Amino acid sequence: MSDLVKLFSPLKEIMFAAGKAILEVYEATGPIEVTSKSDDSPVTKADHAAHHIIEAGLNDLPVRYPVLSEEGSLADFDTRSSWPRYWLVDPLDGTKEFINKNGEFTVNIALIENGQAILGMVYVPVTETFYYGAEDAGAFKEKQGQLETLKSKVMQFDAPLTVVGSRRHGAEALDALIEDLNDKFSSIELISMGSSLKICACAEGSAHWYPRLALTSEWDTAAAHAVLKAAGGEIYDDNFEPLQYNQKDSLLNPFFHAVGDTRIDWPSLLKH
Repeated sequence: MSDLVKLFSPLKEIMFAAGKAILEVYEATGPIEVTSKSDDSPVTKADHAAHHIIEAGLNDLPVRYPVLSEEGSLADFDTRSSWPRYWLVDPLDGTKEFINKNGEFTVNIALIENGQAILGMVYVPVTETFYYGAEDAGAFKEKQGQLETLKSKVMQFDAPLTVVGSRRHGAEALDALIEDLNDKFSSIELISMGSSLKICACAEGSAHWYPRLALTSEWDTAAAHAVLKAAGGEIYDDNFEPLQYNQKDSLLNPFFHAVGDTRIDWPSLLKH
């Protein structure tokens, strides 16, 4: 998989440039101008600026693959189902976090092959942090030039459990799910955060589990999913099968569970 490792360096350059454009909007004086897309989700100048930088950068790479971006034109399923490999991009994941200026937003780029996220890179512009990984290459975190290898966290019963969740989506269902597990762990800590950082937390071992009980799109998860897999974890769909991409007309994900420890019998634990 050396061809994947060779992509790390140029992807960092592309994402750093996109992050710089995002920060120019983020750090400008005054409120951030927001418009709504057809699905009522917010979009800003930063989303569009990052998209154009990423699309141009990916198309300039020596090996070209189709680009499917949240802010670009969306190919229909008949077209994209014929792609053996393609880039799946979220130029600005966590737009609401961006608007609220809490720093918890990311730039996401994944390479998809036959339904699998085989390479992923997540960039956090505010902290200049990269999370990245690929099949058979490992997972890494690079913050301001300091590099560390990522390994997901082993989960033990009768010990503390750390769960990450969304601030805005599926909170009531998540609370009920966690309540059912109180007797299995010595304590349960729930940490709320935005964007794909929740999956990255499972990859770096700062959390054990991220249950997502609300809708997301494929570009929201793919990059961090690749990082998590490379770190030893997985994302399971609502049938507890590994989450796949580009397998249907809709680009919406089912509810899912991002986990650091794949040895656990998750269906039994969650009474599926």
